[in-house]
Amino acid sequence: MIAAPYSLLAEVTHRCPLHCVYCSNPIELQREASELATADWLRVLDEAGELGVVQVGLSGGEPLLRSDLELLVRRACSLGIYSNLITSGLGLDDERADHLARAGLNSIQISIQAAASGLGDRVAGRKAHELKRAAASVVLRAGLPLSMNVVLHRLNIDTLAETIDLCAGWGAERLEVANAQYYGWALRNRRQLMPSATQLRRARETLEAKRQELKGRLDLIWVPADYHGELPKPCMGGWGRVSLTVAPNGDVMPCPVASSITGMQFESVRDRSLDAIWHQSTAFNAFRGYGWMRDPCRSCPRREIDFGGCRCQAYSLTGDAARTDPVCRYSPDHHLVVQEVAAAVQSKAGERMAYRHLS
Repeated sequence: MIAAPYSLLAEVTHRCPLHCVYCSNPIELQREASELATADWLRVLDEAGELGVVQVGLSGGEPLLRSDLELLVRRACSLGIYSNLITSGLGLDDERADHLARAGLNSIQISIQAAASGLGDRVAGRKAHELKRAAASVVLRAGLPLSMNVVLHRLNIDTLAETIDLCAGWGAERLEVANAQYYGWALRNRRQLMPSATQLRRARETLEAKRQELKGRLDLIWVPADYHGELPKPCMGGWGRVSLTVAPNGDVMPCPVASSITGMQFESVRDRSLDAIWHQSTAFNAFRGYGWMRDPCRSCPRREIDFGGCRCQAYSLTGDAARTDPVCRYSPDHHLVVQEVAAAVQSKAGERMAYRHLS
């Protein structure tokens, strides 16, 4: 029996005022004309509640660009679904924050690109750092819990201590330190973004030291790097096991980057209910259980821990989503990861990086 999903990531738009070089959204972003209408999103939330979802992340792109965001928050609140706004912070003022809080929003997560404004603005592709500082103050004045997120890569990893201190100073209760995952624009910029093993080790040591220093003040979450590991992490808790993503156009996927698997067809909430898609769709059932696995995964005791690793990563590196995640040291394709890490060491950080350009 397939258990109910715990969480829904509602990507209400791909429109965004930033052009981050590490963006993992698809290269071909959904345009505004293809976005679900308000009534569709309200129905999606109703169906999510019926399905058993208890938490929704309102994301993008930049969700604040949707004028109906308060309506979606209010519907989630009426269904007893915890709502978290995942935002760049750009466009958040006191009036909007107050409306969202009154609608029942439970928390806000703001992204930060670096501790210093110069580097942060460079990574974001526009002057945004000071706007984020202002947005953090807005969240606190609205009485909402503030969490923050930083994507870690070669350009900002050596200043992690300063980034942590900045987030604590801005009043964050929680900081997610997420090592870059290489999909979308991040995949295009992989060699310029990937840090060295030494940089990663030092960053982890920094985080542990700060965790002790700021204990009880700032909760620090570490999302491990993939390419420098020897065993894969259980991406998204396993394919189609605990969460689902609804893209701006209504396509339903097991994870936010699943559309990168070319040739896999994802059903839309325009055509079927979330319940039917979650339980019956070919895409969601493709990598559930263990029957799809080949060796070494099929006979490995870790298959119940990491579920063969990330399907999207297996596809991006080998062209076959059913292969063992090449991050795994037991994978016959592990040499591909070793080669990419070596190539990244030889490249120059930040040189000739591509930016996403949909505003």
